[in-house]
Amino acid sequence: MDTTQRTEQQRSADRRRRELLEAADRVVLRDGPGASMNAIAAEAGITKPILYRHFGDKGGLYAALAQRHTDALLDSLRAALDAPAERRERVEATLDTYLAAIEARPQVYRFLMHPAEGSPSEQGFDVGKHSAPLLRRMGEELAQVIEDRLDLGPGNHQLARVWGHGIVGMMHAAGDWWLGERPCGRAELVRSLADLLWGRLAAAGDKVGGPGF
Repeated sequence: MDTTQRTEQQRSADRRRRELLEAADRVVLRDGPGASMNAIAAEAGITKPILYRHFGDKGGLYAALAQRHTDALLDSLRAALDAPAERRERVEATLDTYLAAIEARPQVYRFLMHPAEGSPSEQGFDVGKHSAPLLRRMGEELAQVIEDRLDLGPGNHQLARVWGHGIVGMMHAAGDWWLGERPCGRAELVRSLADLLWGRLAAAGDKVGGPGF
């Protein structure tokens, strides 16, 4: 098989994978954490064994969907952090971007963070094994932004990681509670969380030669 044939086969496989993920997205938007492999296969017009052939099991499908949605969320968060605004405005915009994303697609959020809910036939699915890496990835991404942009003094690298993971943990926990109970409006929650963060963030100077925070 020559290189052209291999390239075309890879493109075809990538296209088919995207189509299956789009079918899975439609089911997740409808069924949330109750989305099953049977329902996704039916939506895609294939049998479940074919779906398994592409993703292995529900964990493989979950990981592919998680990467798809996490990539999109991280792009939005980076845009908020890069916006030409004062630091406080960018902090609030970043918090609001995360909360707006989970508010706009709550079924997707619940599938990613509470995937075993509503799916009694797949109760063996390990929630923590699959959802924890998403938060860890976001924490590392934010830690890198903080390290690149803020002068935190001695121990800069470690402190940036503490802040990155701490902020992501706060956003996740507060957002999960807020999405379930809706005790206040999104703008009020954003202001309250920004107030909590603002002391040290306001005091830290920009890193010399960095893009600024």
